Amino acid sequence: MRHNGTISRNSIGELMAAIQLAERRSFRAAADYLGISPTALSSNIRTLEDRLGVRLFNRTTRSVSLTAAGAEFIARVAPALAEIERAAEEAGSRAGAPSGLLRINSSVTGAHQVLAPVLRDFSRRHPLVSIELTTETRLVDIVLNGCDAGVRLEESVPADMVAVPLPFGLDFCVVAAPAYLREHPAPGVPADLLHHRCIRSVLPGGGTYRWEFERGGEALALDVPGNLTLDNQLLLFKAAIEGMGIAYIARSICSDAIEAGQLSLLLEPWMPRSSRLCLYYPHNRNTSPALRALVDTIRAAAPEREEERRIAAPIEAVAEQPEDGDAERPG
Repeated sequence: MRHNGTISRNSIGELMAAIQLAERRSFRAAADYLGISPTALSSNIRTLEDRLGVRLFNRTTRSVSLTAAGAEFIARVAPALAEIERAAEEAGSRAGAPSGLLRINSSVTGAHQVLAPVLRDFSRRHPLVSIELTTETRLVDIVLNGCDAGVRLEESVPADMVAVPLPFGLDFCVVAAPAYLREHPAPGVPADLLHHRCIRSVLPGGGTYRWEFERGGEALALDVPGNLTLDNQLLLFKAAIEGMGIAYIARSICSDAIEAGQLSLLLEPWMPRSSRLCLYYPHNRNTSPALRALVDTIRAAAPEREEERRIAAPIEAVAEQPEDGDAERPG
């Protein structure tokens, strides 16, 4: 094998193997995703490294990590390969209905919002399109991660992306289980929370979330007390259901429990207005028919919303944004 840094015409499989291994940091997980054996995946990686003449991954018996050269290589190759995949999907779908795989990355709370009705209705209309929805609390580079689109709060959409407003926002509520409220009087104003047991939220970037309230032009952020701190909305929900304290949680996650009487709403007049959610994707000429169909589904659900917009800011700003909209809210 020549170590001349060249790529052969048959190297697409090796590049796909490297990108999936870089994303999943596990030979077994990457092999399962690609539908090959871990041995075959390892062989692909070895062949690619030999072909390039440089080590892309550090391997131990327990972990896989990118070398500096590997990180630089993946950062440049992943967008190009994603573009090839989009072009192939577009070419293949011209003969009929939208088809292929649509990869979407979302915040946890955003995913709860779009699952129904947006993705439910879209799947009914376009059964040939497969959807892979992954969630991250932190903001990720959707291009580098091989995703077609993302879902975040409007103010957290990365720079130089096309943003399509969704027909709903993301709002939060303060809740407690009836069992907790039988032992503690319900708070009448936010300041009463200082005398309650609250389920606190840790932020992805570090620190504890300060609960936000507003009323009549007055806004405040309260550092509530509590001996339980969690970093996931679903854990907050479970803890609240179990009567472990008062929680500040996404309404989309706990609406069914509220309707069933498992949780009670508190301090409703003090809750801030909803923040708008957006679907966003890279601005290019090769938007796949499947993604375009999803955009059309969103527009049909919200004809009164403004059209797509492009946020004019340097693309480098993507790497500087610390977290998504949920990073400033619990979980």
